[in-house]
Amino acid sequence: METVDLLPRVQKEANRWLNSPVIDENSKEKIRELTAKEDPKELIDSFYKDLEFGTGGLRGIMGVGANCMNQYTVGAATQGLANYLKKSFPSKQIQVAIAYDSRNNSKYFAQVTANVFSANGIFVHLFSDLRPTPLLSFAIRYLKCESGVVITASHNPKEYNGYKAYWNNGAQLVPPHDKNVITEVSAITSFDQIKFTADQSKIKPVSPEVEEAYYKEVINRIPRKESIQKQKNISLVYTSLHGAGITMVPECLKRLGFKNLNIVQEQKTPDGNFPTVQSPNPEEKSAMQIALNKAKELNAELVMATDPDTDRVGLGIKNDKNEFFLLNGNQAFSLMMWFILKNLKEKKDAYIAKTIVTTELVDDMARNLGVECYNTLTGFKYIAELMGELDGKKKFIAAGEESYGYMVGDFVRDKDAVSACAFFAAMAAAAKDDGQTLYDWLIQMYVENGFYKEGLINLVRKGADGEQQIKAMMEKFRNDPPQTLAGEKIVRLLDYKTSLEKELGSGKTKPISLPKSDVLQFITDNGSKISVRPSGTEPKIKFYVSVKSELASKSDFEMVNAELDKKIADIGKALN
Repeated sequence: METVDLLPRVQKEANRWLNSPVIDENSKEKIRELTAKEDPKELIDSFYKDLEFGTGGLRGIMGVGANCMNQYTVGAATQGLANYLKKSFPSKQIQVAIAYDSRNNSKYFAQVTANVFSANGIFVHLFSDLRPTPLLSFAIRYLKCESGVVITASHNPKEYNGYKAYWNNGAQLVPPHDKNVITEVSAITSFDQIKFTADQSKIKPVSPEVEEAYYKEVINRIPRKESIQKQKNISLVYTSLHGAGITMVPECLKRLGFKNLNIVQEQKTPDGNFPTVQSPNPEEKSAMQIALNKAKELNAELVMATDPDTDRVGLGIKNDKNEFFLLNGNQAFSLMMWFILKNLKEKKDAYIAKTIVTTELVDDMARNLGVECYNTLTGFKYIAELMGELDGKKKFIAAGEESYGYMVGDFVRDKDAVSACAFFAAMAAAAKDDGQTLYDWLIQMYVENGFYKEGLINLVRKGADGEQQIKAMMEKFRNDPPQTLAGEKIVRLLDYKTSLEKELGSGKTKPISLPKSDVLQFITDNGSKISVRPSGTEPKIKFYVSVKSELASKSDFEMVNAELDKKIADIGKALN
């Protein structure tokens, strides 16, 4: 749809905001400025749709308008959630927990959320200072809340903020709850339907005992604690990238017994402008460069960086030339699973979980080590949903996904960079205690199970035009799939939107048992897997490329690694 076609609807929505007595004068003035601009693009992008719950909840650029993060969209989301909670738990005193990260306006949006909940008669446990997202997930279950919210835009650029909504299982909303909340939000046709005036008697700070209980759960799950005691002085480098991780990661590592944690001072102070990085995303080398420089200076064993809300962690380790390099999310998760499964004493009824776009190396390792591995749609909320279904039937061990999210133990139901940092530090200590390094372990894992290598290609398409372009690309891939990619013949197509897997040669189909999702996967005759999906939280389409080969010995690592990198690059070019 052309942007000009959106203008009448956009102008009508902008006028609704301008004519509302609830909207403050400062916001109205900003809307008038957008309306007066000759180019209507910014006005359209601000009003052409309402923010929706995706894989990460509500997320958008901060500003005025229905498609932006502001006190009114946060208020409407909270009112809709409050209405749904009251319908879902009609005879209970409903309780919610609220946390927030270091982003600009996060504390303010958290207070707005608390105010609206309390005005609706809901009791609020509000963290009095910024805290990591996993602690919010833990607090919901620990405090027996019906729901929870964390204000964050995770690793997005500084212009963004967001609103992650959780259910009473400590997990982000999944169907039907997410759609039902959207229905309730959509039913709010006037801002005066939102109860903004707080009932302060129903807002209480979260007790420190919640955090204490969380640390105990983490420490109870760390294997090989004797190695930590022996290697407690190994040099570790940590950066919170100006986020909430600084409030818990150092303390957690200290309680485990590590004595030589070096914090990157330039990035220690929480700051929503993220002044030392282009983007506070530990997936990007530029964000970790200061920490890598410090690690090189100190000859450290491990570098760890967490994103603003501390649900993702990036890692840097040394190769056998003493040079630091970054592990991608698939490598880090695989290495964590290799460590955990090899140290798992009781494997009966044990299982791990991952997403469909995460490396199949983990599936192979789980089979080899006698543990079941489940695959879910992208997003930890689906892993948490699976955990709920299997509660009392099987024993959950750990889970992860390629986008730097990991979770060990069932006490948190979302990705958790605090406990992940603890595990990775413990792994570094255990490797050193064995006379090896994490790099040695990585290659040993590949020799034992096969060398899997993954790459991620992102195509960014912003605004209303970009959304249409992404839809068109998905339709073309779905209706006219490529026959080959970089010389490899595509033999199978998995379409999670139609729930069908198709053999392209014979035309035979079979059902896919997972819920419907706008994801396509191409499998080639060489075993390469290419997954295509629009991002649920960012204006981009993602291509996940996975290739594999055998690795006979450590001496072949660099050669095979280069071959796999070239294959990923060739497939990437073919997709573009």
